[in-house]
Order: sequence, then structure tokens, then C-alpha cells
Amino acid sequence: MSNMIANSSTDRISAIVEAQRSYFRSGATRPVEFRLEQLKRLREAIVRHEQAIVDALYVDLHKSYEEAYLTEISIVLAEIDNFLKHLRGWASLSKKRTPLKLMPSKSGIITEPLGVSLIIAPWNYPMQLLLNPLVGAIGAGCTAVLKPSPYVPHVAEVLERLIRDTFSEEYVAVVQGNRDVNRALLNQRYDVIFFTGSPELGRVVMRAAAENLTPVILELGGKSPVVVDATADIAIAAKRVAWGKTLNAGQTCIAPDYLLIHRDVKEQFVEAYRKALVELHGEDARRSDHYVRMVSSRAFDRVSSYIAEGRVRLGGRVVAEERYIEPTLLDDVAPHSRVMQEEIFGPVLPMVEVGSVEEAVEFILEREKPLALYVFAEERVARAVVERTSSGGACINDVIMHIANENMPFGGVGNSGMGRYHGRDSLYAFSHRRSMLISPTWLDLPFRYMPYRWLKYVKRLL
Repeated sequence: MSNMIANSSTDRISAIVEAQRSYFRSGATRPVEFRLEQLKRLREAIVRHEQAIVDALYVDLHKSYEEAYLTEISIVLAEIDNFLKHLRGWASLSKKRTPLKLMPSKSGIITEPLGVSLIIAPWNYPMQLLLNPLVGAIGAGCTAVLKPSPYVPHVAEVLERLIRDTFSEEYVAVVQGNRDVNRALLNQRYDVIFFTGSPELGRVVMRAAAENLTPVILELGGKSPVVVDATADIAIAAKRVAWGKTLNAGQTCIAPDYLLIHRDVKEQFVEAYRKALVELHGEDARRSDHYVRMVSSRAFDRVSSYIAEGRVRLGGRVVAEERYIEPTLLDDVAPHSRVMQEEIFGPVLPMVEVGSVEEAVEFILEREKPLALYVFAEERVARAVVERTSSGGACINDVIMHIANENMPFGGVGNSGMGRYHGRDSLYAFSHRRSMLISPTWLDLPFRYMPYRWLKYVKRLL
């Protein structure tokens, strides 16, 4: 197929949104049994298209079958299975305590779908970050317009075919194209928008949503720090950081972005990091079956340019025609350099030497709140770092793995995003939690009515 995705027309986009609004208003998407059936259909479609998905991921990103399955397919399947197991309970009336002043009424919260949703996905995990939010939309009882990234055209084509073969466009539809199509999409009115991408584009989405006061879930990014204290297990820290930094060649929104390393263990870490890279990818990562390439020449140029902004301790080799960047460890980086100001989104890891965890904490607090924070230290020390900082999520003595737990919410804070999803939180992301009071008619107490003659007695109940 061509590397160019044909733009969807504005007229088609408008027609899809209008059809989905009509379909949603019909009430067809609301019954829990209907939602469960659609989730089962989605699951079956993913399994049926598994080989096509992994083949496309290899063509677009050089992802191996193993990495494609573990980081894309398995996560979506786990999310679906979680919904299939729990949706009936999540969607049922949640009873709440009723205070004495409202007796004998009953109180509860019902979860209702917001309506027509727009889901815009990035290119780095193009299957996971398009279909995982879709699970939440279907589970909540919404319709969905899906926009995959044009930077991974083969994956986008497979996902469009998967959705087209599984659902009608009035329920779930895929719209393809570039940023002009994004603008056309954002000119429509939705009931909720779910966007994954950069903070810069997140602001564009938020401004468009503000025109209609549309709620948004923004899964953004930022520079996720790794603190390595002198109390850390250095061999484990190096291996896990190396894995997280080279997973998808660092093109992960929660990848370790920079290292705050205690000066007493820096040289030990450098050697351990070298050994870890060899263990993971061999002496030459270029020949590894599990080492991904930069998504585009533009991405290659940007990330490779960071290498000149520090002293190369490990790696540094690049091959432009393959969009290959060797896993690289930088030392002596300036805090105000581009590599320390911009989200790297590649396999280049800069180190900043610190003398204490307190110094590391101050460094983090001076910057935007990150999407993830990683601390390698004795648990007592690590907990103190987490408690004194703010981030979307955090791991102690690990990286990235918190996203793999479908029972925990995932999302950012501040510049790294707003809103949360995964599991029950995905249901809530596409829902309105509606308070409901159920009052009987067999008793009608007079104190609620004017002229409030009973106030002096009622005050005791308030």
C-alpha cells in the first residue's frame, strides 16, 4: 500500500458525526448486554487480525512480534477482559448513604454515557492507544469516531479495516488523514474528546473543545525523571532503565527521559547500563530483532541532534537511511540544553549528577509535572521522593510497568495531561456520574415547606 493515507472529506466527517448522534439518541448503545456483546466482537476482531497488526507494526516501526504483542495487543485484550468481567457491576446503581435530614429517601449514583466521542491516537503505540480508549467508550455506551495517526499508515489501514469489518459507521467509525483532517474533526461538536499526544497539540484540542464546553481527556507527555540513589540496587536499576529506555526505541510517553544519579554510584551505573544493553540487544543493537527504529526521518533528525549536547558515555552511532539511533548515554549535559528541556522520545538518556535525593527532588520541582516518576532507592527513601513530588504515575524500583495494571488508573497531571483511564476509570472517562435521590410519597414531612415554622426543630438535623 501507499505510505500516504487519503484524507477523509469534511462532508464525510460531518455525516459520520450526525449519524452517530442519531444512533446514540436512539438508545441502542445503552443496554449493558449490548455493550458486552460489542466488546466481545472487538476482542474477536483483534484476535482475528493479530497477524496483520503485528506485520503492520513491523513495517511502520520495526517492532518485533513479541514487543508488538506485549505492548499493544495484550494490553487491549486485558482491558476488554476486565470490562467483560466487571462491567455489570460498574454500571449498576451505586448506593450512597442518605443523611437523616433526607430520610426516608434513598440515594445513589447512576453512570450514563456521555454520547458521541472522538478518540485521537498517536503513532508510537498506534493500536493500543486507539483501541484501549475505545474499550472505555463502548463500555460506557458511547459511539466513537476514531482518528489513527498518519505516521503509521500500514497500522492505520489495518485498524480501519478491523473496525469497518466489525461495526457500522453510525456506531464506530475510522477517519483518516493529516492535521487538516484533525482540524475538520475538531470543528465538529462531540460529547467527549479523548486525545493522546504532545502537550502542544493537547492545547489545540482543549481550545477547540472549549467552544462547546466539551469535556476532554488529555494523555500528554513530558520529561519523566529517574532518580537513582546511592541506596539503590544499581544492577537492577540499570537493567530496568535500559529496558524502559529502549522499549520502542524510547518512543514511549512514559519512557525514562533523564537520569538524576547520585555521584557516588554514577560510574557503577554507567558500567551496569552498558552490560544491560548488551544483555538486551547484543553488542550491536542495530542487529537486534527487538530494537525499534525512529518513526520518521524528522524524528530521527530531532533525536540524533541531542547526542551532540553532552559527552557520550555509551552508544552515539546513527544510521540515517535506517532511522537507527544506538542506545546512547550522555554525561555532562547542561540543565538548560535542549536535551534537558524537550521530551526526547528516543533512545538517548542524559545523566545529571546529584549529591542527594533532596537535590534530585528540587530539580524535579523546578520543572513541569511529569507523566511518570521513577525512583530507585531503599523503599523508605523512594517513598519520600514520591511524596514530595507530583507526577501522573510513579514506580519505585521499576519503570513503565504501572501502565500494565488494568486495575489502576493511568493519566497525567498539570502539563502532562488531565483525566484518567484504564479499567473502571475508562468507564468514568466516557460517562457522566449522575446523582439520584429516590423519595417516597407515603410520607411528606411539612418542615421542608414554607413558611418554615419547624426551623427551630429542623436545625438540629442539619
